[in-house]
Amino acid sequence: MKIAVASENKIVTGHFGHCQNFNIFVTDNDQIISRESIPNPGHKPGFLPNYLNELGVNVIISGGMGGSAISIFNEKGIEVITGAKGNAEDVVTSYIKGQLKSTGSVCNEHQHHNECGGH
Repeated sequence: MKIAVASENKIVTGHFGHCQNFNIFVTDNDQIISRESIPNPGHKPGFLPNYLNELGVNVIISGGMGGSAISIFNEKGIEVITGAKGNAEDVVTSYIKGQLKSTGSVCNEHQHHNECGGH
C-alpha cells in the first residue's frame, strides 16, 4: 500500500493543496518499508489528485481538503483521511494500526486556506 501525507516537512499540513511536500510511505504487512518526500508540484484545481493517482497512491492523509479534491480521489478509489495532525510518520503508523479515522474536514474557501475549518 502507498500512503501520501500532505505535509510541511514532516508535519501534517492543515490544507492539502497548499502543502510544501508529500511524504510517501510504502507499507507491507502493517509495516512501513520505505519513505520518501516529494515537493508539491503546484496547486491547480484537479491536478494533485490525478498526480498522486499516477504515483500509485492508495490513501491520502491531510489536515483538511477541498470537496473537489475529495471527489476526484473518491472517483479514483483512493481513500481520503482528513483531520489528521502531527508527525507524518506517526499518523501513518496510526492509520496502519486502524487507529486513525477521517473527521471529514472539508475546506470550502481556497483563497482563505489559513481559516479552513480551524485546522
